[in-house]
Order: sequence, then C-alpha cells, then structure tokens
Amino acid sequence: MNTNLTGLYLVTPDWDDTNQLLEISELALKGGASLLQYRHKTADGQLRKQQATALLELCRAYHCPFIINDHVELCMELDADGIHVGGLDASVAQVRAAVGPNKIVGASCYGDMQLAHTAQQQGASYVAFGGFYPSRIKKYPVTTPHNIVTQAKLEIALPNVVIGGMTIENCQPLVTAGADMVAAISSVYMAENPELAARGFCDLFK
Repeated sequence: MNTNLTGLYLVTPDWDDTNQLLEISELALKGGASLLQYRHKTADGQLRKQQATALLELCRAYHCPFIINDHVELCMELDADGIHVGGLDASVAQVRAAVGPNKIVGASCYGDMQLAHTAQQQGASYVAFGGFYPSRIKKYPVTTPHNIVTQAKLEIALPNVVIGGMTIENCQPLVTAGADMVAAISSVYMAENPELAARGFCDLFK
C-alpha cells in the first residue's frame, strides 16, 4: 500500500450508478491517482456500503489508499484505510480515538489556519484547504486565499490538500506554492478521457 500523500487525490461524485462509478474510478487509478475518497452525500446506507465495498476492492488491486468521507462506522466495518472529516462533523480528536493510530485521518480546514493547527494537534494525517475556485460539484464560498498554501508549508508539519474547482491549469500555482495533493472530482469523473486527466494531474508533481 502506497501511503505517500502526494499527487492526485480523487474524490467520487454523487453517482448512484455503481458500475459507472467503478469504471471511471479504475481509469483514474490507471492514470496514477494516489488516494481515493468515497464521498456520496445522498446515498442511503445500503448503496453507500455497496459502493464503498466495491471501491475498496478496486483500490486494493491498484495499491491505492481508500478513505471514506464522514462515516466512521463504515470505515471501521470495511477496514478502509482512513476517514475524512469536515468542519461540521466529529472532531479530529474523536475520529482519531475511534479509528486508532494507523488509519489516515484527513480534515477540512477551508481557509482557516487555526483549524489546520487544531487538526494537527488532534492527530490529523493531512489538512485540506478550499474552495479556491468555483466547483461544479460542491457548493461553498470560494474565499480561500492562495497564500494559505505557502503559510501551511511554514506552520503545519503535515501534507496539505487543495480542493475546489481544480483543473490541471488552475491548480498549477497552488502546486508551485507547495500543495502536496490536488483533490479533483469533476475534472476527472466528467472528463472525456478520465485516465488522461488523472495522468495530467499526476504529471504536475513530477
């Protein structure tokens, strides 16, 4: 299992079609995605478990860490590699206590360095900043300043992820500033060639 937290951080869209989700995810993994987060905000429990189980199996085949957004119980039940928590979810400390020392725990910090400091103190594995650009998928304020990446490199001893409307073109300044991972949803899942799109993001880190 490669747990080197650099490169393309793939986040799933809210697709109910499991076959389509697996097909495009596999193309992105072939393209070199480093981490896959299962995020489906509208799925019921049965669909969520079905999709997460199938994605976990796919990620295992590609030696890619698989993490689940928000659902700690599902993460533990499937023995996924980690969990991502947003600002309105359980605290990083609570999640770290629940999953133990060996799982990846990611934390959304939006544009707030204090949240990043708190996440680090509470045992996060990485911090995520954004949104930086308007997103086709997620609705949030596009207010995160670009210089937060530079600041995080100086103050936070964890990998940092940038998210929010990321394209291969517009994320380049953030990678140059020191972003360790770029999180993408639509730029890969809705691309004409998802494998090529994934590879394009990965090439930014070479």
